[in-house]
Amino acid sequence: MSEFPKDHNDPAVGGIAADRLRSIIERVERLEEERKALGGDIKDIFTEAKSAGFDVKVLRQIIRIRKQEPAEVEEQENLLDIYRRALGM
Repeated sequence: MSEFPKDHNDPAVGGIAADRLRSIIERVERLEEERKALGGDIKDIFTEAKSAGFDVKVLRQIIRIRKQEPAEVEEQENLLDIYRRALGM
């Protein structure tokens, strides 16, 4: 038995444009494959960084910080400093 309903070649089934739906699903699937490949590439870069003596955990923090707005980073750093002083660190 086919995985499609017998009228799968109809341009619209139950009010759904089948070709459009198929196109959207295939595009998402293609992008998920690309994301998976990119994830592997990123992992390889972190492995390279680790073998060069860099602390990967700190690199990840730096990357996260660089995505933020400067004012947000400054506010977080100020709060961190205040909290450290409050704890005697």
